[in-house]
Formats: sequence, structure tokens, C-alpha cells
Amino acid sequence: MIIGRGRLPAPVKKALVEAIMVFSSLMFIFRFMPLFFLCYFLTPKPFRNVALFLGSIVFYAVGEPVYIFLMLFTIIVNYTLCVHMTRRLRGTHPKRLLAAALGVDFGLLFLFKYFDFFVGNINFAFQKEMLPALRLTLPLGISFYTFQIASYVVDVYRNKIEDIGTLLEFATYVCMFPQLIAGPIVQYQEVQRELKGRTVTWRGIERGLEIFCFGLGAKVLLANKISIFWNQVQGIGYENLSTPVAWMGAFAYSFEIYFDFWGYSLMAIGLGRMLGFRIPKNFDCPYMVKSATQFWRKWHMTLGRFFREYVYIPLGGNRKGAARMVFNTFVVWALTGLWHGASWNFVLWGLLFFVLLMLEKFVYGEFLENSRVLGHLYIWAVIPVTWVVFAVSDFPQLLVYLKQLVGIHTGEVLVKREQLFRYMSEYGRLFLLCAFFSTGAPEWFLKKLRGGLVYVALAFAVFWCSVYELANGVNNPFLYFRF
Repeated sequence: MIIGRGRLPAPVKKALVEAIMVFSSLMFIFRFMPLFFLCYFLTPKPFRNVALFLGSIVFYAVGEPVYIFLMLFTIIVNYTLCVHMTRRLRGTHPKRLLAAALGVDFGLLFLFKYFDFFVGNINFAFQKEMLPALRLTLPLGISFYTFQIASYVVDVYRNKIEDIGTLLEFATYVCMFPQLIAGPIVQYQEVQRELKGRTVTWRGIERGLEIFCFGLGAKVLLANKISIFWNQVQGIGYENLSTPVAWMGAFAYSFEIYFDFWGYSLMAIGLGRMLGFRIPKNFDCPYMVKSATQFWRKWHMTLGRFFREYVYIPLGGNRKGAARMVFNTFVVWALTGLWHGASWNFVLWGLLFFVLLMLEKFVYGEFLENSRVLGHLYIWAVIPVTWVVFAVSDFPQLLVYLKQLVGIHTGEVLVKREQLFRYMSEYGRLFLLCAFFSTGAPEWFLKKLRGGLVYVALAFAVFWCSVYELANGVNNPFLYFRF
């Protein structure tokens, strides 16, 4: 994550941000969270949007206070344009207002996230500095809150939102701290009723805490643990990996990014439930499917929904023939890759999924769907490779890693059979646990226990095991902070 300039050194600011803004941190769990909820529950019901908005502003201010004004500017501009859009005043043109709003939103996103990337590529193409890089710091969560605002503006334009709410309601919707930094990407209609008035119940608080605890466990006890092996693989050097260890590294990163983001999403859903909101589900056992097409119906579902409803369908979807459908899908996946970061490996990652989806659409998709085993084996072979492309931004190093996966060794293999057995002994049980918790079995089991003392005791145990690991200084990054 890039931290802006200030009096504190960058490493200190980075540590401060991750200590508070990462939900799986002791400072967030034992300081920000209890203090905020105490103030929130003591606030009279008519003023709880004010409490939530101000608390979210304080939460965001830890990352970079200056960018609070950028976010507030974006909120005010978009709300003002939407007010004019709904009033249909003489001389106003809804399409122009829509274009202006989206121009501001995506213009700012481009400026902060992509400008230097495009300038760098232009300068590289001409082999001289045609344009200077701005080197602006990346505002936290800008990719997520830009998409939320854009969905609101488009839905107002489409008359899907009849009551656009007050400025405070809209600002609370955008700034709500559980989903501000890394989603899920919530549509306004999903929380509109709660923004008008919500009832916080003890049962809702209890249920939210339980979800938060299990999300915390997924992040700390699984993602953080398996990330240690991926870090070791990177430290060894890709050219020194044996093929089995390269595959273990690919699986490790696949599990890390899943439990990292799924755990964070669960924590966000749990916090939202405690506040009185129903934040939508973001993952649904994506590794248990039979095709890449199904995978993206289960992975980061709110992002997929955004691209489907606001890009793919407006482009024509699959209604204008096969050639147009292929083009529309290409655009969606190029943008999906670019959304994740201003780097060519993300674009390549998105286009790799485009190729897989087209192959499944026209060649072997039906065969995978009808198979009982081969489809699952296909996913467990293909998806880890895509995550390697996602993780390794240096193209020469990416090529080395891909060669190691297929047994083409470009250097001296330092990790031999003895080290492989040591890794299997040290991490084998963790890999099996990650594989098990990737299935639907744990969720099915927890549903059976829900409402009983065993369920509460299990959530309590997961919470304190996670706190114990955090207190012992376990590695605790959050991957999606940099997207």
C-alpha cells in the first residue's frame, strides 16, 4: 500500500494504517471497534447515520487525512448531479449529467491509479520522457467507493432509485467503514431501507459478532498462516524451485488470497449486521465449481455483478450475436484485470480468464459441466496458475515460475527431495485444512449448530485463537489494500 507524505516516516505510517484499518488487528478489535460501537449504540436512533458517518470518517482519516476531502468532494458532486437528474429541470439533460458524474468519478480514479501507468508505457514506447509521471499516492479504497458511487448514479439515471435519499444518507452509504476499504461493493437499493431507519437488536449484534469471529479466523488462522509458505517460495527464488514446490507455492497463494479476502468480507458483513445493515455475500465456495465460468459466479460476486450490470449488459451482452458477445466479454475482462491494479500482469490475468471463458463457451464447457470429477480437477489445476499470473508482476520472473510449473528448469534446483519432505511435514496439515475449509462442509456444519451454545463456544474459541496469534506477532497483511 502506498502511504502519502507527512511528518511520520512512510514505514511508521504504513504500520499505523495496518494496525487500525485492518479488521484483523488488535488495535481495531480492542480499541476502535468497542469505542465506536459504544458511541453508536448510545446515540439516539434518529442520529445514528451521523454517528456512523463521523466514525467512518475517523476510520478513513487514519490512512490519509488529506484524501477525506477528495472522497467528500466526490460525494457532494455526485449527489448534486443526481438531485438535478431526478428533478428534470428545464434545460438539464440527464445524459449530460450522467456523463459529468461518471467523468468525475472515473477521471479521478484514472488520475490517481492509472495515469502514471499509461505515462510510463507511452514513455517506454517512444524511448524518451514524453510526459512526466505525477507520482500521486493512491487513496485508500478508491476503486471500491468509485464503483459504489457509479452504480448509484447509473441507477438514479435508470429510475431504479426513486428516492435518492438525503445527502447524509448517501454519504453514509459511501463512507460506511465496514465496506469502505475493500467492499463488498454494495448497491444503494440493498441498504436504502436501513439508511432511512434501522433497528439494532441483541440478536443482530450476536449474529454479527459470530460472523466477524469466523471471518477473523479465516484471515488469521488460515490466510496468514499459509502466506508464510508463499513468502518462503518468493525468498528461495523462482528459478530455484522444483516443480512440486512451485505447485505448492501456487496453491499456497490461491488459499491465501481466498481466505484473506473471504475472511475480510465476512468481517465486513458481521460489522454491518451489528450496525443494522445486511451487506451482500461476496463468496460462495468458488473452488468447488467445475469451470472458470462458475468460478467467477462465486468469487467476488459483487464485483462480477457490477461488471455484468453496468458494463456487459449495456454493451449488448449476448443479445447481438456471438461476435459481439465475444467482444463484450473481452472488454469486461480487460477492465476486470485493470481494475485490480495498474500493471500488465493484471491485464494478462484478466485476459487469461477471458480465454478460459471463451474456450468453455465454445469448446469444452459442456463436457466439464457433465463430468463428476474432471471439472473439479480442471479448476484445481487452472485456477492456481491464474493466481501465479496475478501475483508475479515481473514478466521475466513470471515466465520462470510458469516454466517451473511444467518442469522446465532454468536454474539450479535448490529445493530437493529432502526439503520437499520437510515442507510437506511442516505445512501438509495446513494445506489440508485450507482445502477442507474451501468446501461447503464447514458452512453446512455451522448452520446445523447455529443458535446453540456449541456455535457460540466455537465462535468464541476461534476469536481467542486468532487474538493469540495476533498477539504473538503473526504476519498480518491484507492483500486487497493495494487494489
